[in-house]
Amino acid sequence: MPPVVRLPYVSLPALLALLLVLAGAGPVGAVERPGVELSESQAGAGGSITVSGSGWRPRALLTLLVCGQAEPKRGVTGGTNSCANADGRAVTTGADGRFRRELPVVEPPVPCPCVVHVATVTGRGAEADAALQVAGHAVEPLLADGAGGRLSLLADTRLRGSGGLLTWFGSPPSRTLVVTVGNVGTSPVKNPVFQVGTSHGVFAPQWQDQRWRGTIRPGGRARIELPVELGAGAHGDYTVSLKYGGKVLAEHPWGVGRPWGVTLFWVLALLVVPAALFRAGLAVIDHVRPRRPGHAARPPRRGWPPLARRATSTEPWFAPEADPPRSTGT
Repeated sequence: MPPVVRLPYVSLPALLALLLVLAGAGPVGAVERPGVELSESQAGAGGSITVSGSGWRPRALLTLLVCGQAEPKRGVTGGTNSCANADGRAVTTGADGRFRRELPVVEPPVPCPCVVHVATVTGRGAEADAALQVAGHAVEPLLADGAGGRLSLLADTRLRGSGGLLTWFGSPPSRTLVVTVGNVGTSPVKNPVFQVGTSHGVFAPQWQDQRWRGTIRPGGRARIELPVELGAGAHGDYTVSLKYGGKVLAEHPWGVGRPWGVTLFWVLALLVVPAALFRAGLAVIDHVRPRRPGHAARPPRRGWPPLARRATSTEPWFAPEADPPRSTGT
C-alpha cells in the first residue's frame, strides 16, 4: 500500500486570505505619479512646444507655465513670481489622467535654469516640472543654500491672532502661522524662503514667497512665524498651507466668520436713505408749490388759549359769568 502524504491543515479563511494577497500583488511602484514630457528640451522665445503628461487626476484643470530659477528636483524655488504667468496655458485632463497641450515659449522674468511647471488649479494639489532650455535667455546658477539642508515639520501648526471690529466691517482677516521645523540635512539652512498659500473650497492655493531671517543648523530646530492675510470681505472655510523646497510641510484649516457689519451697514442704508430722500422731496414740493392770491399765511396755532379767547368773544353764552336768558310768561 503506497504511503499517504499528509498535508498541513490550513483553515479556509486563511487560504482565502492567501489567495487574495497573491491575486492583488503587483509590481512595486504600480501607482502612477504625475509626470510631464516635452516635445523638445530646447526652444527659442517665440516658438512653441508640445507638453504632454500622464498620471494626473481625471478631469483635473491644470496650468502650464514657463518658469525660471527652477529645476525638476527642486521645484520652482521662487514661486509663481518666477514664471511667465501672462503667457501660460490651461488644460483639462482626460478620463485616463492624460493631457496634451501646445505651449508658447517665452522668456520668464528671472534667469534660467528653466522648467515647464504644471500644477493643478482645483482639488487636491499636485505639480510636476520638466526641464526646458530657453535659447538666448540669461542663465544663473541656483543658490546653494539648502543644498545639503532639509527642513522637516516637528510640531503641529497653529494660527495665532483673532478678528477685531474692523474685520467685522470687512477689513482683510489676518493671522500668524506658527510652525516648528527642524533641519534634518547635513548643512545649515540660512534665510530660507517659504511659500505660504491660502485656498478656499476646491481651488488650489495661491502661493506667496516669504523669507524667514535666521539660520537653522544641522540637527537644530526653529520656530517659524509667518503672516497670513486674506482679501477684504473674505469669509468661509479656508486652508493655510506651508511649502518649502517644492514640498508641502503643513496645512491648517481656518474658519473665517462673515463680516456682519457690512450687512448691517447696507440694511441701515436701505432704510435711512429712502426716508431722507422722501423728506427732502416733500420739502422741495412744499417750497415750489404756488400760493393762491388773497390768502395770507395763517399764524401758527398755540393750543387752547386762542380758542378760549375766541369762544369768549363770539359765543358769550358759554362764559361762566353770563346767566342764561330766562323766559317770561305772558
